Amino acid sequence: MSTGVEFKSGKTEHDENFPVASLLIAPRFRAPILAFYRFARAADDAADHPTLSEHDKFTLLDALEQTLLGKSDAAPDALPLRRALAETGLAARHPLELLVAFRQDVTKHRYGDWDELMQYCRYSATPVGRFVLDVHGESQDTWSSSDALCSALQVINHLQDCARDYRVLDRVYVPLDALDAHSVRVQALAASVASPELRACLTSLVDCTAQLMREAKDLPERVRNVRLGLETAVIVRLANVLLSLLRTRDPLSERVHLSPAPACFVAARAAGEALSRRLMRQLSPDVAARDDAQ
Repeated sequence: MSTGVEFKSGKTEHDENFPVASLLIAPRFRAPILAFYRFARAADDAADHPTLSEHDKFTLLDALEQTLLGKSDAAPDALPLRRALAETGLAARHPLELLVAFRQDVTKHRYGDWDELMQYCRYSATPVGRFVLDVHGESQDTWSSSDALCSALQVINHLQDCARDYRVLDRVYVPLDALDAHSVRVQALAASVASPELRACLTSLVDCTAQLMREAKDLPERVRNVRLGLETAVIVRLANVLLSLLRTRDPLSERVHLSPAPACFVAARAAGEALSRRLMRQLSPDVAARDDAQ
């Protein structure tokens, strides 16, 4: 079958909740990160297509893998990443792990509990952060904080899109035990307005995600690359703002996204504060040490 544009959503890196290789990232790192994103976007579009058969979805995902590994040129969206991996000397581990999650999306439509959802995020989200860190030559010691951040970003997306995922794809990332704990049936996600019980269920998941953000908060300080530190600081701040919105807004009936102007304001402030902290650490090691002890 064709692997062309007819199966694409048209979504780009500019449509995401969070920066993808923004201008904060050094130019030499932006190309491989964008190649990775576009590979992931193509795989996501295939797995999430509302009318493709399971067979056709697997065919598209297989074509991406075969092209990535140099066994075919059938999937154009994998060619830039294949070149980027060759140029940087990085292995194909992270994009191949992503494909595990996208293949799972084709057939798995329910998640029993938080641990099962986190196992999904291990393949759907954490490879993204690990790839960005590897491109920058960062230590694997940063992976734990990055994994927590990327998993949190994934859950935020799930909560924002919970109604659409159910209505269009019959896919529910809200853990079934969380729904049961609040006496909510899956079908409640199809309502035009969330019930108080569903709101309470979603808030409980916001609380779980906030714990992930506490584990992720030190990532901007742990990475050595200054520009990557600023980018991750922006992402951490935006994630926390979106979690605050999810506490007060109904994702079934209200917009739970930041519009461009507020997002830019939040990003600029977060980047400025992160840069100030780095400068303070360089100029006043004693002050930085006291801050770490608090």
